[in-house]
This record gives sequence, structure tokens and C-alpha cells, in this order.
Amino acid sequence: MKLVHKNIDKAGDGSVVLIPEEPEDMWHAYNLISEGDQVRSGTIRKVQNETSTGSSSSSRVRTTLTIRVESIDFDTQAQVLRLKGRNIEENQFVKMGAYHTLDLELNRKFQLTKPEWDSIAIERVEMACDVTQSADVAAVIMQDGLAHVCLITASMTLVRSKIDVAIPRKRKGNVQQHEKGLAKFYDAVIQGIIRHVNFEVVKCVLIASPGFVKDQFFEYMFQQAVKTDNKVLLDNKSKFMLVHSSSGFKHSLKEILQDPAVVAKMSDTKAAGEVKALEQFYTTLQCEPAKAFYGKKHVIKAADAQAIETLLISDNLFRCQDVATRKEYVQLVDSVRDSGGEVKIFSSMHVSGEQLAQLTGVAAILRFPMPELEDSEDERTDSDSD
Repeated sequence: MKLVHKNIDKAGDGSVVLIPEEPEDMWHAYNLISEGDQVRSGTIRKVQNETSTGSSSSSRVRTTLTIRVESIDFDTQAQVLRLKGRNIEENQFVKMGAYHTLDLELNRKFQLTKPEWDSIAIERVEMACDVTQSADVAAVIMQDGLAHVCLITASMTLVRSKIDVAIPRKRKGNVQQHEKGLAKFYDAVIQGIIRHVNFEVVKCVLIASPGFVKDQFFEYMFQQAVKTDNKVLLDNKSKFMLVHSSSGFKHSLKEILQDPAVVAKMSDTKAAGEVKALEQFYTTLQCEPAKAFYGKKHVIKAADAQAIETLLISDNLFRCQDVATRKEYVQLVDSVRDSGGEVKIFSSMHVSGEQLAQLTGVAAILRFPMPELEDSEDERTDSDSD
């Protein structure tokens, strides 16, 4: 997504001008635009012209309209977003208040104005426009003395760092120079990973090489991480995946990503964070039910007590038609983050998101037990039965 212009004041009022450049951007636009928002874009309108003699003819004209959105339809096959609403700005071809359907397509500029930009909407704009925010797979393709650190998005591969270090050959009776050169090369690659891979966004890191280079590097990296107590690497060890490649050049990445075994393993690794959080929720619900709750009412009460350690929420809830309800969920996310809790936003398109939707779409794992929430539910059911 390309951000052409952004004008949002401190009160949250304003507009952004965006150009969707990839199919994934249409998904972001679908999540951004809500009913009641104003969208301005180029469109084609059929206009009836009447001559002085009384005969009429119709022609198609290109014009720019601003509508207040009343319904949103996303065609995932054609990657088109259809927005239906009434025209709210004077136009020589379209009357005020007349209905029109805007088709938002790839590479078609549009302006989005919201009555209030909340933190979730602003976060989504930043995520859609910053390529590194959407690159949830990183790859280190290497061979002796050469490595490329890449970020992979749905539509492109960005080389963030190229590491080229001359490694002396092993000579009889003088292996030290070779080992020093190898250690220097490995250290440079580790620095490249730490500098360019944002582990909060990246869910899977591929380390690919011919032979045993990847295995030796992986072993060296975590030996160094233990020595230097590098928490970032140690906490994310499960995200690394060792795969075979024909060389250390960028073109080898294509053959890796075409391997079905690698793709299957990657999809498991990418969704692992959400799946793990959901598993942890189910385990807590069985073993310590006073520390796991689902449903809006219970979760909001737990958030008010700053008790939430991990909030699990479906992105479906942020597309809610009722503005007040959407605001409640946004405030919930903000309050959990402010109190130091972790927020996991599940995609409704993923299996884990579908599972969460069966639990009302919002659930929480608490820092400490809150049996009073269970008691309040029991009291309510008792009063209902009376």
C-alpha cells in the first residue's frame, strides 16, 4: 500500500489518501473502511442527456465522487472492493444524495475520511504501508563467506543486507586463520539478523545453505546467544527453520519457497504464535478456570482490574457495523497494552481465528485468578432460573 497523504489531528479526525498496490492491500482496505466513513475516488457514471427536441441519449463519463459508505462488499477472487453509499458532494453529473457504488481496485487512488481514527485503524495503515511490518517471513541464504538477509512479503522479496567476508582456506598446520575468518563471518550474519529481523512481526526465519553451513552457523549463533545472554535470539529459537539451498545467492530462495514441505512447515510456524496462545487458553480453562475467560462482558471486567496477561481477539470484531461496539473493543486492546499485557489479533481467515470465533471472538488469560467473575455468572444464571 502506498500512502500518498495523511492528515489526522490529535483528536483522531482526518483523512488519508492511499493507493493499493498488491492483492493483500485490498484486504487491508476492507478492514480499514467502515460503514459511515467517507470515501472519495474516481469512477465511471452513466449519464442521461436530453436534447432540446426531447430525445435522450446516455453516455458514460469519468468523474470523482465522495460517498458516505452504507455497505461494503469484498470480492476476493477479482480483488475488488465495492462500496455502496450516497453522494455527499456537489457534482455536475450526480445529484446530492444519489446512490452510487464505488469500485476500489489495485492501483486506483482513494481518499478515506473517518469521523474518528482509533489506534487500531492507524496501526493498520502503518502496517499496510510499511513493507517491513507485513513481512512475516525472513530468510538467511548463505554459503561460506557469502550471506543474504532477506524479508519476504506476499508479493516481493527485499534484500536487507548482503554479507561478503573473505575466509582464508584451511592450510596444513594453520587452521586458526580459517576458524577466525569463519567466526568473523558468522558474527556479521548474526548482527545482520538482529539488525534487520523484527521478531515481533517475523514469525518464521529460514536459514538455507548447501551442505552443513546452515547447521554449523545455527549451532554457533545459539552458543554465542547463550554466552552473551541474547534474549531476543534465545526467546525466538523456535522460529528458525533449517532448509537446503543450492547456493548462497538470492535466486536460490525461489527453489526453497517452491518446496511443498517447506511451505507447509512455514505456514505452521507462522501461525504458531496464535495457535500456541489458543492452546494455552484451553489448557488454562481446564486446569485453572478462574484464570481463563471468554465473552465480552467477562473480558472487559478483567481488563478493568488490569488482570489480563494475554488478550486473544478476532479481527472480525473491528469490522463491527456498530461504532460504539467497535470503540469498546479498541479501548479494550489499548487498556490491555497500557497495563503491560500482550494482544494477539487473530485473522478470521485462519483456522485459529475460526476457533476463536466460536468462543465469541474474544478471550483472555489472566495474571491472577478472578473467581468473582465466575460467581457473578452463577448468580446471574440463578436469578434467570428464579
